[in-house]
Amino acid sequence: RGVADSASWHAEFAHSAYVFVGGLGYGLTEGDVLAVMSQFGEVVDVQLARDDETGKSKGFAHVAYDDQRSTVLAVDNLSGATVGG
Repeated sequence: RGVADSASWHAEFAHSAYVFVGGLGYGLTEGDVLAVMSQFGEVVDVQLARDDETGKSKGFAHVAYDDQRSTVLAVDNLSGATVGG
C-alpha cells in the first residue's frame, strides 16, 4: 500500500549524493550552506553558484554528501524552505 517507489523522487535520484539547494539568501557563504546542510550528514562538496562578474551568490548551490541517504533526509526536511533569505 501507499506510493510505489517508482512514483517518488527518491527512485529517480537513488544513486546520486548531490542535492540542488535553492532559495538561499544572497549573503550566505559556502560555510553557511555547509552549516545548514551538515545537519543531515557529512557534506563532501559545496558549490555555491556565483556571478562571474561580481562574485556575488546567485542564491543556489549544489551540495554532495558522503552517503546518499543524507540527500533523502536533506530534501525531505528542507523542501520548500528558504534559508537566510
